Amino acid sequence: MGFLGRLLFVGFSLLLAIGYKQYRDATSSLPVPALNLNQYWGPGDAKQYKQDTTIKPFKVAYPPEVIEKLRSKLNDAPTLVKPLEGTAFEYGFNSNRLQDILKYWKSTYLNKWNEREAFLNQFPHFQTQIQGLNIHFIHVKPNVPAGTKVLPLLLLHGWPGSVREFYDVIPKLTTKSNDKDFVFEVIVPSLPGYGWSQGASKQGLSPSRIAVIMRNLMARIGHKKYYVQGGDWGSLIANLMSTLFQDNVTGVHMNMCGMNGLQAILKSVIASFAPSQFVDEKYVEYYYPAGPKFKYLLTESGYMHLQATKPDTIGTALVGNPVGLAAYIMEKFSTWTNPSYRQLPDGGLEKYFTLDSLLDNIMIYYLTDSITTSQRIYSEAFSAEEMAIGIDRIPTQVPAACAKFKYELMHTVDWALRDHFVNLVQSNHFDDGGHFAAMQLPNVLYKDFVEFVKKVEH
Repeated sequence: MGFLGRLLFVGFSLLLAIGYKQYRDATSSLPVPALNLNQYWGPGDAKQYKQDTTIKPFKVAYPPEVIEKLRSKLNDAPTLVKPLEGTAFEYGFNSNRLQDILKYWKSTYLNKWNEREAFLNQFPHFQTQIQGLNIHFIHVKPNVPAGTKVLPLLLLHGWPGSVREFYDVIPKLTTKSNDKDFVFEVIVPSLPGYGWSQGASKQGLSPSRIAVIMRNLMARIGHKKYYVQGGDWGSLIANLMSTLFQDNVTGVHMNMCGMNGLQAILKSVIASFAPSQFVDEKYVEYYYPAGPKFKYLLTESGYMHLQATKPDTIGTALVGNPVGLAAYIMEKFSTWTNPSYRQLPDGGLEKYFTLDSLLDNIMIYYLTDSITTSQRIYSEAFSAEEMAIGIDRIPTQVPAACAKFKYELMHTVDWALRDHFVNLVQSNHFDDGGHFAAMQLPNVLYKDFVEFVKKVEH
């Protein structure tokens, strides 16, 4: 080998060594960060804040004039632009379908608002003050014989959902049945800025900081050890809780398991060359081919870019605007349940959901004027401070489970998940279901969760 050859070899070796070091630095495990457990998020000066630790009963109740004002707005709805000929939901929410929903909303749903209000109040609701914010939560204690094992469970929703997502699964969890020798005490909070939970007045209330609030809520209620289940943002917050507070979380169950770190991306790319070597052949289509999956995600993520950069602008367009709010939110319940529903004139909305259940969720956003504050989590989640935590690079020993519904927005192969969830005890695939699993397929989600808890408990 001549001098030039040796020089090139040394240069290549040096570049390889530098590249490997950078890779190791970018993928090595990180320690659990120390977060401020008492950070103040309310209005004004924290020094003037005196926390009220009492837990107060809360009731969903609105005077008739509020409902009549909404009806008036629906009666005075703008003239909607007709959809293009031969289109369904390909351009967004079909205006013909929206007209039908608005008619049902004002002529049928609002006429039975007392019934819907009673439905929302069927479980005990409470509020308490944590870190300067009034936090709303549902708390259902099971009525079971003495000696029955009762396990605390925190259920976490995401956007554009609400506590309404869990109404069909709560009774199953809190009732003694033959499929389990335990029962759950269920706590379902509205995330800060959602529904009846107050939004932050300060910048920085990111998913990790919301995880702190949820941890403090469970401590306030009296639980030091508990299970956590969540989807969408609830999945990420559940992940954060099981990582930041590993001594507090007995087990974490998620129906949207995603990893975005460098190592996870590389593993996903490697697995794409021979998917059947990493995933059961019958489930390869959940992950690959990558091209169409990326295209679908790109098509569906325009809202995310908007809310991550200008949440208050789109919030201003939607707050107090029932027509726009319904279209913006319900479109997600169509496409995110099954992308093929874009080709259906009715958006497939009533294949799994009732109009009443969909409108219950819309009403929570409308009545609380919380659409803007709910969207700010996107901006905070992508802040430099939040990203620096590197949650994917912090291993958690907490037993974890992933329920992978076929039409979820994204999936990550277990090979990549195990770098973070080192105790991934369950990963099941389901040939149906989408983003709102608790509301769409409550029986399936319930059974998968119970199966996971049995493994952890026994």
